Amino acid sequence: MPGIMSVDPRPHLFVSDLHLESIDSRQFRRFQELLGAWKSAAAAIWLLGDITELWIGDDDDGPLAAALMAVLRETTLKCPVYLMQGNRDFLYGESLARRTGVELIPDPFRIADDLLLTHGDAWCIDDAAYQQFRSMVRSPQWQQDILSKSISERRAFGAALRAKSRETNANKAANIMDVNAGALNAALSAASCDSVVHGHTHRPGLYDLAAGRRLVLGAWDGNVAWYGLLRAKRLSLHVFSLEHRYETGSQDLSPG
Repeated sequence: MPGIMSVDPRPHLFVSDLHLESIDSRQFRRFQELLGAWKSAAAAIWLLGDITELWIGDDDDGPLAAALMAVLRETTLKCPVYLMQGNRDFLYGESLARRTGVELIPDPFRIADDLLLTHGDAWCIDDAAYQQFRSMVRSPQWQQDILSKSISERRAFGAALRAKSRETNANKAANIMDVNAGALNAALSAASCDSVVHGHTHRPGLYDLAAGRRLVLGAWDGNVAWYGLLRAKRLSLHVFSLEHRYETGSQDLSPG
């Protein structure tokens, strides 16, 4: 399994599930501020999927795509940024990477020898219908077919896809949309890791595992935003308000 080992003593920053839709949103402003505050202070920044609510392709000419690329490019001039596809933005491609300087990473991805990073949706195996959909949209042929359509066609398709997803999820039992413990343990064993950072489930928390820790990143919705840190081999979960400018302040929710 691919991975990296960093000897940089500075912390690693983890973020997921911003679901950005507009450059005028609080989420986008706070994201800009967060990256601005950490680009000179972090060893690396890891974006673990669903940064945007929808990504219709690297050729998107909308204002959000342009602004996001500009922010990422500005950040990578100071700090390595790694980007993982989520279940909303699975069409990130090499053109985005070239234009912004981010490095696309597979899911899952191992860092620091014993820490596994993932978006998390691959482990929600109790939701059979979603796993079927996930296999379809991750297919190279399906993605090639979608990207061959015009931008306007892809936007219309994406809007319909989001509406269908909201309707479907509203009628699902909550437990099947969480990660399956057996799938989690199997993935950690296969990667020879004992700790994990993931998003997707919108159930933030820091939990003990048999030999390590599980950090679940939260969604940037309501009035709060979330991020995780790896500092001196210690994982911590942080929350801050979307209502106020992010500078350096956040609440560390980690016990101890």
